[in-house]
Amino acid sequence: MRIPFIAGNWKMFKTKKEALEFAESFKALYQGTDVKAAICAPYTQLECLVEAFQGTGIGVGAQNVHFAEEGAYTGEVSLAMLKEIGVDYCIIGHSERREYFGETDETVNLKLKKIFAESEITPILCVGENLEQREAGSEQDVVRRQLELDLAALSAEQAAGLVIAYEPIWAIGTGKTATPQQAGEMCAFIRETICQMYDEDTCDQVIIQYGGSVKPENATEIMNMEEIDGALVGGASLIPDKFMDIINF
Repeated sequence: MRIPFIAGNWKMFKTKKEALEFAESFKALYQGTDVKAAICAPYTQLECLVEAFQGTGIGVGAQNVHFAEEGAYTGEVSLAMLKEIGVDYCIIGHSERREYFGETDETVNLKLKKIFAESEITPILCVGENLEQREAGSEQDVVRRQLELDLAALSAEQAAGLVIAYEPIWAIGTGKTATPQQAGEMCAFIRETICQMYDEDTCDQVIIQYGGSVKPENATEIMNMEEIDGALVGGASLIPDKFMDIINF
């Protein structure tokens, strides 16, 4: 049985001091729930959050990693660096990384292979279509191709260990949200695609999140869709009470 998983993506927000203040407030709220939770924070906050959340069940994730072991990659962070800190998750292929920083399906694939081969960190793979693709009716073709390229040469066992976050690009940070039906249909399509690429056991294990302007006001409807196992939350994850309201969907 898949356990609901709500992850916060802080993007480029919060100083270390602010992150620790959040952690103290959130730890007091996150008690007695069966829903898994994690915070994916900027690199400078990861070590202090791992320490702050120790023993609470709250996970910590990075927002990106490089596929090379080391080298002349100014501004990047390696898997060994994340392993040393002790993070639990890593977002891979977020649309902002694809749009602004040249992330491609090829580099996403290299990163996934690196993580699975050399760590126990769980990747959160982001896929999704832009508004033009949605309006053209090609959203399923776009997402299928992303999955096929991103997961190329990954084993069924590795694929089963994935978290896949469906994030329609047109609903990220815009205030727009896919309807629960649109979100549910695409998450069901993603699961069926994984079934076709691998097998039923594999697709049954994959956690599929929805991301895109998830708020306390719409979390219940979204999470009640059969094939949605969780959410990747942006702005609302910056505020302890709001993030906890989503977890308590």
